[in-house]
Amino acid sequence: MSALTEGMKAPAFTMPASGGREVSSAALQGKPYLIYFYPKADTPGCTKQACGVQEALPQLGHLGLEVIGVSPDAMPPIEKFAAKYKLAFPLASDADHAVAEAYGVWVEKSMYGKTYMGMERSSFLVGADGAIVKIWRKVKPDAHAAQVLEAARALA
Repeated sequence: MSALTEGMKAPAFTMPASGGREVSSAALQGKPYLIYFYPKADTPGCTKQACGVQEALPQLGHLGLEVIGVSPDAMPPIEKFAAKYKLAFPLASDADHAVAEAYGVWVEKSMYGKTYMGMERSSFLVGADGAIVKIWRKVKPDAHAAQVLEAARALA
C-alpha cells in the first residue's frame, strides 16, 4: 500500500470506462482531474456520491476539471449504474484493483466481525502538472461534491 501525500506525483493509470471509453493519466496530461474511488456501483452511498458529482459537473467542467469514478466492479454493472443515473463522467473498472493499490485505497475492512479487502471511499484532486493537490480519505458521500468544488475553485 502506498502512502501518497499531497504534492506527490499521482500514479499512472489506464482503465476501461463507461460508455465504451478508456481513461488514462496520459490522456489527462496538462489537465486537472479528480479521481475518486468508490466501493460498489449502485449502492446507496455510491449512488449519493456519484449523483452529487454529476450535479456539480457543470461547475467542475467550467473550472476545467475532469472527473473519473473508479470501482472494483466489472464493466457490466458499471455501465448499468452509469446509464441508470445518466452519469456523464466516466466510471472506470479497476477489477484487479491495481490502480486502487497504487493510490493506497485497497484496504482491509471489516463488517460483522469479518475482515476482507475492499475499496476505501477516497478522492484525489490532481493538478495540471500531475501532482496531487488534495486527498480526501473515508469520504462522506453527502458532502463530497461541495468539498471537491471548493478545492477545484482554489485551483482555478
